[in-house]
Amino acid sequence: MWEYYSPTDGEIGEALAPFGVRPSNEMSERIREYIHILLQWNEKISLTAIVDVYEVLQRHFGESMFAALAVPVERGRLADVGSGGGFPALALRMIRPELQVALIESNGKKAAFLGEVVRRLGMSGVEVLKCRYEECSVADHSVDFVTSRAVEPGPKFLKWAYRKLTGHGRVVLWTVRGRVEGIGSVSGWVWDEPIGIPLSRSRVLLVGRALEH
Repeated sequence: MWEYYSPTDGEIGEALAPFGVRPSNEMSERIREYIHILLQWNEKISLTAIVDVYEVLQRHFGESMFAALAVPVERGRLADVGSGGGFPALALRMIRPELQVALIESNGKKAAFLGEVVRRLGMSGVEVLKCRYEECSVADHSVDFVTSRAVEPGPKFLKWAYRKLTGHGRVVLWTVRGRVEGIGSVSGWVWDEPIGIPLSRSRVLLVGRALEH
């Protein structure tokens, strides 16, 4: 029998504090609802291997929201590639409601899940695009941020991001230190120093901008 543990406001605040996030009561309520939907749907489709609520708070919400403070990601339009369970983009949207977000997910069931979260949380300015990123109707030079936790950021991905980003746009990747050198070897990009993600020895944020954009 599936059971859901509903974290208190205090537990949510404690979990997110290492990431510099101080959620309001309203945000905590939305996070609770999101986790409820995530773990219910996860029983039928594979959205996350993490099912411990406290770990979901830290690994999914905390690590995603951290970018809003560390990079920062704010305002403008964001395209998230391989959105899956909605991280990082929907968690970022919760802390930065001024963002306009496009969730790019080719798996139909996962896209349906994303639509359900957007509907249940009443998120305006968020669209779910059920397509492969190479085939999605995202206009060139229309995106201020391209984010991804799930897609291998190789030459094909970065070529697509190059076309979609505005002149001041940034790619923000959730990756591990062991992949930084390989990503940095792709020509045409300048990368900031990796930003260590709290509570992790290996996971980092990697931020890049295109040369001569």
